[in-house]
Amino acid sequence: MKTLYLDCFAGIAGDMLIGALLGLLPSPERFRAEMRRLTLLPEDSYELVIERGMKNGIAGTNFDVRTHEHHPHRGLHEIEEIVGGSTLSDRVRRESLRAFALLAEAEAQVHGTTPDKIHFHEVGAVDSIVDIVGAFVLMELLDWPRVLCSPLNVGSGTVTCAHGVLPVPAPATALLLRGLPIFSRGAPMERTTPTGALLARTLASAFCSIPAGSVIASSFGLGNRDSEDMPNVLRALLLESGQMESGQGDEGLVHERLTLLECNIDDMNPQDFEPVSGHLFEAGALDVWTEPIYMKKGRPAVRFCCLAEPEKASSLTLILLKETTSQGVRRIAADRTRLHFRIDRVSTPLGELDVKTALLGDVPLRRTPEYEDLKRLSAEHGLPMAEVRRRVAREL
Repeated sequence: MKTLYLDCFAGIAGDMLIGALLGLLPSPERFRAEMRRLTLLPEDSYELVIERGMKNGIAGTNFDVRTHEHHPHRGLHEIEEIVGGSTLSDRVRRESLRAFALLAEAEAQVHGTTPDKIHFHEVGAVDSIVDIVGAFVLMELLDWPRVLCSPLNVGSGTVTCAHGVLPVPAPATALLLRGLPIFSRGAPMERTTPTGALLARTLASAFCSIPAGSVIASSFGLGNRDSEDMPNVLRALLLESGQMESGQGDEGLVHERLTLLECNIDDMNPQDFEPVSGHLFEAGALDVWTEPIYMKKGRPAVRFCCLAEPEKASSLTLILLKETTSQGVRRIAADRTRLHFRIDRVSTPLGELDVKTALLGDVPLRRTPEYEDLKRLSAEHGLPMAEVRRRVAREL
């Protein structure tokens, strides 16, 4: 499993993240080509500048968007038209729009209005649109690795923006950081920008220290501010993580070291298990299930089980303790062997859907349409699920 770890010891901004991710690619040309698919942003209105540079003696990639526009304030609807009207992949468009919707909610809360009435200032400009959409484009070019992130250095002092001089972190940034681990270190300056906070929140599945794994590649994205005590850079590490050494005859298989969480429950309404399971999945659980058991004196009970990556075990344990009647959770190391897989977007006469292909090495073993896409196509066409499965299978 490939993991992208964002080390935000000096903060995070959109240009720093783009620069760090570009440093993991052999060439920026595919990125440039993908960004040209934002067809509603005229190419002559901006220029992508990608070059190597230095910050406090640290070499990295500098990314800048030079723009000539004079009306940077855009509403959510205008941005939805720009992104939705592009020829970017469905997933990039979907994730980008989700990020902008989250930003609109934060801005609306700050200004006491609704997301549809918000006009973005700095984040509505071409450079910020490119930063946000570009981050998801680069994730796709990196084959959508799992993203983990360090706690965020937000900085200190004040920042000057469209609403005047405000304390760091700025109001919308603080809302986007809600629930995330932050700290402040270094000379007074804004170290985590609204765009940086937004991308950290939408990309990262967990905030933790560097996970176990082998380093495939590393890079630094350079910021545009100077600080003598700390380089204004973001480090990105691409890891092959969570895998054990393969044994003889195991070529083409993935060996993972995971954590199994389990607790025995005999005094909880079974109807309440479903929302707990949903919250565990939302928090990053790999699998959740229940098993019928008998406890002392023949009492029927349920063993509630959750399989997770080790770095997420603590947060998932907390959910189990808060939302079930269990007084304790067992934590067991679990080794899992699985097949590789890839997810392809496939076009059928009924519409597009994601299809998971299980692979033994490079050999496809089976293809399975994603259930949520099948359900969506069933509703759109008024067809039974079995008929949708049959028609999709015929195309595969």
